[in-house]
Amino acid sequence: MKVLIALLMIPFLFAAVKAEIVTKTIVYDDRGTALEGYMAYDNSISGKRPGVLVIHEWTGINDYIKSRVEQLAGMGYVAFAADIYGKGIRPKNADEAAQQAGIYRKDRPLMRRRVTAGLDELKKNVMVDTSRIAAIGYCFGGGTVLELARSGAKLNGVVSFHGNLDTPDPNDARNIKCKVLVMQGADDPYTKDQVPAFEQEMRDAKVDWELNMYGGAVHSFTNPSAGNDPSKGAAYNAEADHRSWEAMKQFFAEIFK
Repeated sequence: MKVLIALLMIPFLFAAVKAEIVTKTIVYDDRGTALEGYMAYDNSISGKRPGVLVIHEWTGINDYIKSRVEQLAGMGYVAFAADIYGKGIRPKNADEAAQQAGIYRKDRPLMRRRVTAGLDELKKNVMVDTSRIAAIGYCFGGGTVLELARSGAKLNGVVSFHGNLDTPDPNDARNIKCKVLVMQGADDPYTKDQVPAFEQEMRDAKVDWELNMYGGAVHSFTNPSAGNDPSKGAAYNAEADHRSWEAMKQFFAEIFK
């Protein structure tokens, strides 16, 4: 009878430890501006764990960014998509996205303040080991996490996927305290001219940096919704998407060890 009871209990024991990704909408604030981020974590993990800040593309927090946050949670991190634009501001088309992104690209102090507000919100989570934090970003978000690093933020590392590499003052790179991983499409028409200046910026500031270039890839190569026509300048590239994600995982294994 005892054996039978034990066998009957096995499914319940497995259910108790089964991973469950918990997602939450988090409303926070930057000097009176309401921001609405998206957080995810695996509730089957006990104790503190590394945190990963995720910064959206120029279209704002959407299903794609949420899926990346959930992927990171499935890897054992507390992941938080910060909202740079503000609660309720979610561009519906390229024109609206360009307008919103332009506000922050023209005002880098504001961009840095907004991304720092997201970083601070991530650090507040009791599950996050604040000594192990990274920030990743896509396109507009890639450029934003590089600005976060240039601001001197205390991080273990930043990862930019097909992001903008330019900055108003390259000397700010001397403030970088973390490792930097940048992944670009080798044929990206929007950023390829920025690569030489970025490389020189990193060298001059003696940053611990790495740049991966993916042949045949253009802008937005990690996002399936970018389509499959590279001649348009932005298109999904499955191989570059996979390789860049694996490079990020290896980078995390190094900085979080």
